[in-house]
Amino acid sequence: MKVLISGVCGFTGNQIARYLMESNEAIEIVGIDNLARQGSETNRLALKRLGVKLFHGDIRMSSDLETLPAADWVIDAAAQPSVLAGRDGKTSPRQLLEHNLLGTINLLEYCRSANAGFILLSTSRVYSINALKQLPLRAEQSAFTLDSNLPWPVAAGPGGVTESFNTEAPISLYGATKLASERLAQEYAAGFNVPVWINRCGVLAGAGQFGTAEQGIFSYWLHAHRARRPLKYIGFGGHGFQVRDALHPRDLARRINMQLRGGASGQPVNLAGGRANSMSLAQLTAWCDQRFGPHQPIADNSERAYDVAWLILDSSKALLETGWRPEITLDQILEEIAHHAESNPDWLASCGG
Repeated sequence: MKVLISGVCGFTGNQIARYLMESNEAIEIVGIDNLARQGSETNRLALKRLGVKLFHGDIRMSSDLETLPAADWVIDAAAQPSVLAGRDGKTSPRQLLEHNLLGTINLLEYCRSANAGFILLSTSRVYSINALKQLPLRAEQSAFTLDSNLPWPVAAGPGGVTESFNTEAPISLYGATKLASERLAQEYAAGFNVPVWINRCGVLAGAGQFGTAEQGIFSYWLHAHRARRPLKYIGFGGHGFQVRDALHPRDLARRINMQLRGGASGQPVNLAGGRANSMSLAQLTAWCDQRFGPHQPIADNSERAYDVAWLILDSSKALLETGWRPEITLDQILEEIAHHAESNPDWLASCGG
C-alpha cells in the first residue's frame, strides 16, 4: 500500500508517518511539505532516514501534485492549525483559506484522478462557539466542568461534545475552512466514489510539537513554564479554569492505521483524549510547578475572539464502531513533553514559538 501524507514534516504528519512505517512492513510512505514552518527541516531529515520518499511542494499549487506518484490513500495533515489564523496578524484570511481549503480541494482532485482514498484531519473547532458558550458550567477544583444541576444540550454530556453538536457560525475562520473541507470530502465520496474518512481531532500534544499556544497549548505551556517565559490566563476571570483534552498523535495514527485497512465512512468521527485526558490551565500549571518549580502566570481578564471555556470531545462513537480509545494517558503525554523540554531548552525559539 502506498500512502501520501501532506504536511508530512509537521508535528502530526511526521508522527503519523513514523507510526505507519513502524506498524506496516508492506507500506510505502510518500510525503509532501513546503517546509515553511521553522523546525520542519529537522523532521525532514529524520523521515528521510526512515525511508519516507519526500517531495518539496505546496498543496496550494495543483501543479506541485502533478509530479507525485499515484497513491492508494491520501492523509491530509497540512494546515494552518491555529484557531486565530487569519485574525492574528501573522496570516491573512486569504492565506488561511488557501492553505486549509484550496489545498484540500487539490488533494481531493488528486484522489479522484488516482482512484485514491482520502483521510481528512479535521478539528474540534468545527463546533459552534455560541453553543459552546451556552453550556452550563461551574468551577470545581480549579477547572470548569459541566453543571449536572442544569440542563445540557442533547449532543453534550459528561463524556464531552458529540459529533451531532451544533456547527453553526461562528466557529472561527480556521474552523470554517475545516468544516467546508469536510463537506467537500463528503461530496467527493458521494459524487466520485472517493473513499473518505473524516477525523475531528481534539488538541494534539506530544514531544516535538512546534508553534505557539494556539497551535498546541499543552506543549507550549510546558516549554514556556520550564523556560520561565511569561504565561497568561486570558479571559474567563483570569483564573486559568478553561479546560481542554489532549490526544497523543500516535493514538490518532493508530486509528488511521485501522482506517487504511478497513472500509470507509464519510461521516465525521471525534478522535480525542476525552474527559480522562482533560485538564485546565490552572491544573496544568500546578503539574508544571511540581515538575519544574513554581512559576505563576499573569491574570488577564481580556476576551479574545474564538476562546471558549470548556471543550472536551466525546469519542464514544469510535469506541462503539471499532473499539478505538486513547491508550496514552495525559500524564504520559506531559512527562514526554517535559523530558523533551529539558533536553531541548531552546526549543520554542528554534521553532518560532
